[in-house]
Amino acid sequence: MDFFNVVSLLGGLALFLYGMNILATGLEKVSGGRLEKILEKMTNNLFKSVFFGAVVTAAVQSSSATTVIVVGLVNAKILKLRQAIGVIMGANIGTTVTAHILRLSDISADTFLLKLLKPTTLAPLVAVVGILLFMTGKKTKIRSIGQLLLGFGILFTGMFNMEAAVRGLKDIPEFANLFSAFQNPVLGVLVGAVVTAIIQSSSASVGILQALCSTGSISYAAAFPIIMGQNIGTCITPILASIGASKNAKRSAAVHLTFNILGTAIFLAGIYTIQGIWGFPFWNSPIDKGGIANFHTIFNVTVTLLFLPFTGLLEKLSRMLVKDKPGDIVSDDVGADLDERLLTSPGLAIQHSSKSVLQMGILAESNYYESLKQIKTYDNKAVERIGEVENTIDRLESKLEEYLLLLSQRELDDEESRNVSLLLHVLSEFERVGDYSENIVECAQRLYENNIHYSEEAQKELDLTSDAVGEIIHMAVTAFEKNDLRLCTQIEPLEEVIDFMVETLKTRHIQRLQAGKCTVDAAFPFVETLSNLERISDHCSNVAVYIVGHSVGDDQFDRHAYLRNLHSSDSGDFTATYAHYEEKYKNKIIVS
Repeated sequence: MDFFNVVSLLGGLALFLYGMNILATGLEKVSGGRLEKILEKMTNNLFKSVFFGAVVTAAVQSSSATTVIVVGLVNAKILKLRQAIGVIMGANIGTTVTAHILRLSDISADTFLLKLLKPTTLAPLVAVVGILLFMTGKKTKIRSIGQLLLGFGILFTGMFNMEAAVRGLKDIPEFANLFSAFQNPVLGVLVGAVVTAIIQSSSASVGILQALCSTGSISYAAAFPIIMGQNIGTCITPILASIGASKNAKRSAAVHLTFNILGTAIFLAGIYTIQGIWGFPFWNSPIDKGGIANFHTIFNVTVTLLFLPFTGLLEKLSRMLVKDKPGDIVSDDVGADLDERLLTSPGLAIQHSSKSVLQMGILAESNYYESLKQIKTYDNKAVERIGEVENTIDRLESKLEEYLLLLSQRELDDEESRNVSLLLHVLSEFERVGDYSENIVECAQRLYENNIHYSEEAQKELDLTSDAVGEIIHMAVTAFEKNDLRLCTQIEPLEEVIDFMVETLKTRHIQRLQAGKCTVDAAFPFVETLSNLERISDHCSNVAVYIVGHSVGDDQFDRHAYLRNLHSSDSGDFTATYAHYEEKYKNKIIVS
């Protein structure tokens, strides 16, 4: 393996990772919730997931391909971590089909259908279709499908380049002899794992072993540990695929690795215990292709059956290996409380829906504060986390809307109907808060890309306004959580103060621009950020109005009349609250 092979290997790795990123992005754009529902039905229980993984892997003849796609689906939040575990288990079973095909040397496996389904044929075809759709598609959806297919093709092209770069190793006698040089089971496992990791294909590694066994120099005793090690080595591909991906995508790769390592350790201990006590009559006999294929299948099926009851423990173990950092928000089980079986009990369904709407508000509030941090110190990883949380909010909104619409079709009393209406309105407001927070991130990104920093005066003004908006978001979330009508009446005065602050600061910033104290590149993000802050406060005001309206009955409530009365109220509540926030925020803006 010379310098040019190494360059080719690294180039293949780059294509592989880039294809992985494009595939995940395309999946997010195309799915629109539909792919998620299909996969949920196909993997809604563990046995279906295992069967699905086995069938797909048998079709493409590559467990690496299946697990890489699983990592991509988890990264795109289309597949949940627990669902991915079953698919990964099934992939280990499906990959044994290749060994059984290779054992049938008298029967040709090169039928048109099999050739078409092999990644070496399918990937280029998919890439051609993808680039045509991407280049010629006029609709966004068509271009997104093209992007998805193109990512799939690039991913496997990278994999093929890596395989081609190391293909010559199998023809080197010293390299091939590694399979038969070690009788020690631990060394056998290591050899199988290392060789397979280099080749990045357990099917190819098993194929080499099957080819070597025709010499009659490989015994069952030497082959068994190597085959088990090959299952560990094949984990390298999804591990590479998880580089730069979300934490749950990394966890799915970690599940694949721990599943195979633990399975190998248990199976190895079992086999050598039986051999030590009773002994296998064929232990030192030469193994043939059929023996390798049979053991490969027995090992993977047995280990899968052994771990099926412990998928929850595997998930917990993966979360221990890939830990959340303080402040991270785990969104894998978003909307888990929205069980359709609860629809038969509307009161309980509304309770669970309310909990999910509150979760949306908390996520939106968290993202707001994270987005503001990017204006001062832009951090690409933090921006990725903000995007992940925003994606979670959007998915939660979609699930909640569908769930509440199903609930509204049930026989509900007046109170339950008003509750459903309130939840539908509030979830929409919280979702918009999340959208405007993401807009603030885009403003911060423009500042970062153009190396622009606000003046000390402008930053102080922005900090004061954002503090006021942060307070109103927290008030809205708390008012919804506790159904606090008193708190709701305090939101509108603060919203009025924020409106005044935003208009004042916009005018002041334009004056700085005209006086040459500020550049155009800095002015637009500043004004746009202020507009987003104002809109966020408007949506928080809407939340408060909806809560008040719900308390008096929607049929009797006029939102506009309520706001007019609130502003012109002679009761001193509005005036006193406005004066409080005027002193806390507005007057500081005027003084500055």
